[in-house]
Amino acid sequence: MKITHYLYNAFLIESGDKKLAVDPGGLMFYYFRFSPLIPKSEWNNVTHIFVTHGDPDHYWHADRMAAVSKAPVICNKTMVQEIDGKYLLLGPRDKGVAFTTEFKNHHKLSVDETIEVDGVTITGIKTTHGPLTVKLGPFSKTLNPGRDERIGWGAIGFKIQLDGKTLVNLGDTLLHKDEWESIDSPDVLMIPIGGNAVHNTMDIPEALQAIRIMKPKLVIPCHYNCPAFFSKNFNHADEDEFRNELEAMDIQYAILHKGDSIHV
Repeated sequence: MKITHYLYNAFLIESGDKKLAVDPGGLMFYYFRFSPLIPKSEWNNVTHIFVTHGDPDHYWHADRMAAVSKAPVICNKTMVQEIDGKYLLLGPRDKGVAFTTEFKNHHKLSVDETIEVDGVTITGIKTTHGPLTVKLGPFSKTLNPGRDERIGWGAIGFKIQLDGKTLVNLGDTLLHKDEWESIDSPDVLMIPIGGNAVHNTMDIPEALQAIRIMKPKLVIPCHYNCPAFFSKNFNHADEDEFRNELEAMDIQYAILHKGDSIHV
C-alpha cells in the first residue's frame, strides 16, 4: 500500500486496483490561488473520494475530481440534502451553506455507522472542527462553526479498512478522548497537529493524547505548516518536537511533505 501526502489533509492511498483520494481541496486562498492539492494527473484513476468536511482546502475540487474519475464520494450525511427530488451536496465553491451540486455517485454515513463501497469498508468517526482565526496585519476575524456557518461543515473522520489494513483519517478536529477509545491500534493514523496558534485542530500535545488512546502502528502528521493566505506556514507546528515525542513513545512515524510517499 502506498500513501502520498499533498499538504493539508489531502492524501492518495493506493492498494491493488484501489486508489483512494482524501480531501481533494485547493490551496487555502494562498495569494488568491485555489490550485488543486492533488495533481490533476492523478484524478483519472481514483476509485473512491473521501470528504471530511466542506472547507475549501478540503473540498474545493471534489466535484471536478468526481466528474473526471467517476468515483463515488463518501461524506457525512449532513453534506447532502434532498431538494426537489434531487440529492444535492454542499456546493464546493458556493458561499455559505448552499446545497447546489449534484454528484452522480455518492455515499453518506453518520458517526459510528459502517458502510461498504466497492470493496472498501468505512466507519464514520466523531470529529469536531474548531474555530478558525484569520489575521491580516492588524485585523483579525474568528470564524466559529455553527448551524448556519460554512466553516467545518459536515465534519467527520473515517476508519478505512482495505486489503487487511486499517487506516484512520480524522480531517480537521479537536480532541475527542472518550469517542476515540474504541479505535484500537490502526495500521496508519493521519492526524492534524497544527492547532497551536489557529485552534481549528488539535495541536501537538493534544495529538499526542489521541495517539496514546489509539496506539497506532504508524503516525502521519498533517494539516500543519501549510501555505495559506499570505503565509507559507499557516497552522505552524514544530516537526522536531513531534518527532521526538513519538520516538520517546516508541511509535513509528512518517513526516511527509508535499508529494512525499510511504509504502506500508
